[in-house]
Amino acid sequence: MSTASTTADPGPATDETAAAQDADQSEVLVSVEDLKVHFPIKRGMILDRTVGYVYAVDGVDLTIRRGETYGLVGESGCGKSTLGRALLRLVDETTGRVVFDGTDLSTLKGEPLRRMRKRMQMVFQDPLSSLDPRQSVESILVEGLRAHGLDKNREETHNRLLTLLAAVGLPENALRKYPHEFSGGQRQRIGIARALTVNPDLIVADEPVSALDVSVQAQVINLLGDLQQEFGLTYLVIAHDLAVVRHISDRVGVMYLGGIVEEATSNELYTEPLHPYTRALLSAVPVPDPALEDRREHILLSGDLPSPAAPPSGCRFHTRCPWRQETRCDTERPALRELAPGHRVACHFAEDIRDGRISRHEVTPEAIDPDLAQSSTDSPFGPASVTEALDHH
Repeated sequence: MSTASTTADPGPATDETAAAQDADQSEVLVSVEDLKVHFPIKRGMILDRTVGYVYAVDGVDLTIRRGETYGLVGESGCGKSTLGRALLRLVDETTGRVVFDGTDLSTLKGEPLRRMRKRMQMVFQDPLSSLDPRQSVESILVEGLRAHGLDKNREETHNRLLTLLAAVGLPENALRKYPHEFSGGQRQRIGIARALTVNPDLIVADEPVSALDVSVQAQVINLLGDLQQEFGLTYLVIAHDLAVVRHISDRVGVMYLGGIVEEATSNELYTEPLHPYTRALLSAVPVPDPALEDRREHILLSGDLPSPAAPPSGCRFHTRCPWRQETRCDTERPALRELAPGHRVACHFAEDIRDGRISRHEVTPEAIDPDLAQSSTDSPFGPASVTEALDHH
């Protein structure tokens, strides 16, 4: 084989690889890189000094592709909502960055940031508290259009509102009514219509059905799916209901105490969970078949979620993990690594657990240091929760 032919052969393969990488990159709408959101804990009536931080989001990496639904699950207090708000710059990041369609949002301020926000909208958990009771539905929907200068033609604006109402399944006369005149499901439809008024590319849905009756939840979930197809939307759906996330999501990320511990396609995550925390969450989901319920694995986690103001060293989950190994879990925080194509896990021993080389054992809840716990207890000198810390921030 000649030297010329040897050096020429890799060319097409290299070009194909580069083209594939460019194609993959073009499919990414949102990229989160080592994102951290830490809220200071203030003490003192006069000096108001910082005595610690609430590590609400602590080193998150993820990507959301165009047109997909990315589900984010985890216990209350794990940082899901803060991450969603950080994506929209509703809270400022401490370090790291959020890249939206190739633009680093941390570099934007004022008018450029406002224009970018038109492409990103949010659907809130409680439709009643997120809608102004003094405004009619028409006023609520027009507000977003007016803020971005999209209501210049009165007739076009009115037709746009009627189109949105039809899209979310509400009658035309809803424009003249007020939020208190609707049911919970109808109010959430209004919130969804409000998010759609400015033609966004990304919608962050924070617990979109948790405040609704079970009979209405399926209707709203199906509506979100229909709207995604009609308007080409990309979703980040934040929820604690695993059944909801499985139904609507293409890919799922599992959060625990500020970080992503597992990420995979919806089908793969639910059929073969690899992280101990994910396995515990799924084991708590009831199964209608009594015979299958008796045979399947049940994992009962001991203790409570540690305070995000004093997270454990090493693996954040090691204080509750039935597969904990003293060699590394207590001291070394695991990286989020890929064990299979598209399946990432933050666990030192995920392969050993999967293959049965490590057995489960009883976990004794660790005692909480009163000095550390004080930073997250209810007192007149500091926040009692992440929510209170957010208020202070």
